[in-house]
Amino acid sequence: MTVNTPLCFRGKKILAPMVRVGTLPMRLLALDYGADIVYCEELIDIKMLQCKRVINVLETVDFIAPNERVVFRTCERERHHVVFQMGSADAERALAVAKLVESDVAGIDINMGCPKEYSTKASMGAALLSDPDKIESILTTLVKGICKPVTCKIRILPSVEDTVNLVKRIEKTGIAAIAVHGRKSLVLSFFCLLERKKEERPQHPVHCDVIKAISEAVSIPVIANGGSHDFIKEYTDIETFQKATAASSVMIARAAMWNPSIFRKEGLFPLKEVMQDYIKYAVRYDNHYTNTKYCLCQMLREQLETTQGKKLHAAQSTQEICEAFEMADFYEETTAIFEAKKTSLETETQDEDDQMEDPDVIKMAVRFDKREYPPQITPKMYLLEWCRKEKHPQPVYETVQRPLDRLFCSVVTVAEQKYRSTLWDKSKKLAEQAAAIVCLRTLGVPEGKLCEGETHLINKRKREDQECLNNRDHGEDLSEPSHKKANFIAETSDTNVPKM
Repeated sequence: MTVNTPLCFRGKKILAPMVRVGTLPMRLLALDYGADIVYCEELIDIKMLQCKRVINVLETVDFIAPNERVVFRTCERERHHVVFQMGSADAERALAVAKLVESDVAGIDINMGCPKEYSTKASMGAALLSDPDKIESILTTLVKGICKPVTCKIRILPSVEDTVNLVKRIEKTGIAAIAVHGRKSLVLSFFCLLERKKEERPQHPVHCDVIKAISEAVSIPVIANGGSHDFIKEYTDIETFQKATAASSVMIARAAMWNPSIFRKEGLFPLKEVMQDYIKYAVRYDNHYTNTKYCLCQMLREQLETTQGKKLHAAQSTQEICEAFEMADFYEETTAIFEAKKTSLETETQDEDDQMEDPDVIKMAVRFDKREYPPQITPKMYLLEWCRKEKHPQPVYETVQRPLDRLFCSVVTVAEQKYRSTLWDKSKKLAEQAAAIVCLRTLGVPEGKLCEGETHLINKRKREDQECLNNRDHGEDLSEPSHKKANFIAETSDTNVPKM
């Protein structure tokens, strides 16, 4: 498939993927200081597949987990520069994630170098280096399946020959570039099955000779990584490291983590100025304070015991972090602007809701509280039972999600009449139950609440439960007949939720 993006991997200065560091504020700051490409922190495929893509009031694109945590946040400023790095050990999952984020990023990278146990235990990261067939499957599937360039990041193997042979095989998959961390990993070599090599840490010398051998052996761009300890202390050192490895580009991790202005041709900015620039992005893009605090601590390093370092260590909110860096006014001003924008959008949303309001829909302000109902009994069950008894088609639920606050509203159609609650709920299921309650109350039909006492449906359920117990006592088949199951299917609408 043709790559239709301007992203190029030759002659570039690149922010490396770093866990907890490579979030949006750091990536934007690196771009401001001169980085050409920025990699996000490694994100696991399974977690990403659980996410929903949401446009935020912050003008960001957020991928939100079921627990409402932001797993990945990006914005237009970096769309043509950010490479999404994922951890994966499965070609089809990797492709599904790539398609999920493809329109919001400039490229996709597979992590094949992380030596941490949480990654290797799941056969990801450096563990992939011992399975070249799987590497080939994942990369080939991605190259053929998406339009954005695909890269991978590896560590070197126990021997130069083994490493070069692997990289040549990787090159044949059609990837756009390969990043090489010039240290060995704690992996079981597939060439030396009984030999286990000790993982090399940042204090070990980077193997420039191996990166150079790779650069000379393949035609695709090679991105040299691992030079922070031995080479890169300021901008001019980046070129020195690139020449030593004969690489096409250089990827910087720890030197950029300590001071992202390493990308400035004019030289490093004072650390205080850099940290204040970082905090501005963290506030503007609502970065979680724990992540902001972590990144600032990496910058302070030996200054953590200073008065400012102690204030940072004690901070328990973004506001307190700003106060520690004499930025309280900035925090208040930015927060006020954000709240005003949010209020304005809420007003616009409400106006749109009012304009779209169907006068034929019957409405009530109700919510579903499961504590008011017996176990396994819901209003949707009662409404479905009533429709069957009255020979109506089963209820049809149409549920929408409001982008601003990600709340849900559902409209249920029964006998050609529509019903909904005017209150928006935090989940699709709750919104549907609320719509069912509105319908039942309008019809004057019991909804199954505890205060209503035992009704036909509850007694029927008890009889079915007792029959099941009797069958078990007599050793009969416990599988429930399909016609009985159909009477008690409560959650019948699992269709995709359209966005408003």
